[in-house]
Amino acid sequence: MTGIAVIALALGALMYLAYRGLSLLLLTPALALIAVLAAEGGPVLASYTQVFMQATGGFIIQFFPLFLLGAVFGKLIEASGSARVLADAIIRGLGPGHAILAVILCCAAMTYGGVSLFVVAFAVWPIASALFREAELPKLLIPATIALGAFTFTMTALPGTPAIQNAIPMPYFGTTPFAAPGLGLIAAAMMLGLGWAWLAWRARALGPGYGEEADDTVKTGEQDTPPLWVAAAPLVLVLVLNLAFTFAVIPAMDTAYLALPEYGETDVGSVRGVWSVISALTIASLVLVALNWRRLAENLGETLDDGAKDSLKPIFNTASLVGFGAVIASLSAFVMIRDWVVTAGGDNPLISLAIGTSLLAGMTGSASGGMSIALSTLGETYLELGTAAGISPELLHRVTAVATGGLDALPHNGAVITLLTICGLTHREAYKDIAVVAVLIPILALIVLITLGTLFGSF
Repeated sequence: MTGIAVIALALGALMYLAYRGLSLLLLTPALALIAVLAAEGGPVLASYTQVFMQATGGFIIQFFPLFLLGAVFGKLIEASGSARVLADAIIRGLGPGHAILAVILCCAAMTYGGVSLFVVAFAVWPIASALFREAELPKLLIPATIALGAFTFTMTALPGTPAIQNAIPMPYFGTTPFAAPGLGLIAAAMMLGLGWAWLAWRARALGPGYGEEADDTVKTGEQDTPPLWVAAAPLVLVLVLNLAFTFAVIPAMDTAYLALPEYGETDVGSVRGVWSVISALTIASLVLVALNWRRLAENLGETLDDGAKDSLKPIFNTASLVGFGAVIASLSAFVMIRDWVVTAGGDNPLISLAIGTSLLAGMTGSASGGMSIALSTLGETYLELGTAAGISPELLHRVTAVATGGLDALPHNGAVITLLTICGLTHREAYKDIAVVAVLIPILALIVLITLGTLFGSF
């Protein structure tokens, strides 16, 4: 069996078995090592300890604070009664018929403000749960609703978004986060409009009702809920502090010491994003506790403990998928696949770029990972081909970013796994709606973007 066939079978098995609900903690190392053995005859143990575990551990080292603080923050919002208050306010303000849109916009505001999509999933879940229950909407639509707001148009299409997917193309094409703003807005409007329409139709088709008898949200007494400004202040604070630390506080700090060996010989640019979110979530959580001390004091230790525990399964599931991708990328056959996908699409550099980044994002289960592989391999070539064809670097940037936001959300994607875990749902229950709003519709928006870009250029 060829190495390419082995990789395809391993990816197919991972998606199918993850969809069937098998544990990723067991699936990912097993399938990765089977692929190594079948494709190259080993070395199995070295691939496990030196590739899989190194990549898995590296992800945990880098992102565990975000998962931990995000889960604690979400649990505090839930236990303080803030989720219920915010849900009630949204119902009164927009009406029950717009509960889906309210969750989408809440996620979009946070991610466009620079908050990690993993943190958004933790923070918005209790609000979405209370809101959907109040509006008698099916719980199984919550993951797709959060995915639409956090994983799609604010991640790849909206000009100026601070998402890493919008930042990676900049050094390759010499562009800014606001590349091709008009085309980006059109693509974003398509993702938002069509995704919202799909979820609204699905809600009508499924009929009223949250969908389960058990109450999976923390209830607080009707007489002991915070006022609206207290409920909303921590969420607003996360956005404001994240922006402040990212663009003002941390850049003004003396961080020359980061170049020393004991601090990893790095620079502030590589840690600024994580530092900003850690600082914002820590301060916002402390403010949340202070504002709700009377409501939280009695069970504060239990609430914090529950939040910490809630972070463990999502971080390990996601990290194990990173390890799986690292093992697959280490196989010699992956080089052939990479070289083929980044040159596919004929003479139009936009089509070639879109196909290459989309397929690599799907194979690795990572938008940023697929983009990095494509651009690090042929970024200069794409720029030269685009220049020769009269295609602006701004258009190449926007196509690259949007192209990563489709196949990356296949069943084995770490963010998808994390989101389903947070919501307490399985792939079988909720993935098909995620597939429509986070895979099919973004691909359609990409096709329209390429068509308009080819006809009218960048605008």
